[in-house]
Amino acid sequence: MVNAAEQAKNFKVASKIASVVNLFKSQFVDVKVDLKPWMNDPDTLELVDPDSIDIGFHLPGRSRSLESRCLLVQIRLYQDPIEAYSRVIGVEVAGYDHRGEQWKLSTVGGWRFVGNTQPTTESAAKLKYFCRQIFELFNNDDLAA
Repeated sequence: MVNAAEQAKNFKVASKIASVVNLFKSQFVDVKVDLKPWMNDPDTLELVDPDSIDIGFHLPGRSRSLESRCLLVQIRLYQDPIEAYSRVIGVEVAGYDHRGEQWKLSTVGGWRFVGNTQPTTESAAKLKYFCRQIFELFNNDDLAA
């Protein structure tokens, strides 16, 4: 897990991160964005995945349609060491409230929601559409490694 702010190493990546934020806000208007969802402490740094872009989205309160108060989006990248490009290989979105993680959606293995609760059908469709847009955004052309 790497904060999105730390992955914005060049203009192209920074532009794509900004586009991801705008794509999410187009589906869920009232969110506040956190490009640094992870703390910079030794325990967290041990878990750092240099091949992900992580963005937090905070809702103005607990959303009944999303069954959460905040969401964590983790964009998993594959860095090709020979061809020097990056591609999205998966997206994970998790919804949290005061009780912890309530649900998770992973594009790896069926695009299913798992957890204690689930977003409404409409919100689930919006989240899946958002994930498809991330693949299109990142994989239509190569990112500089």
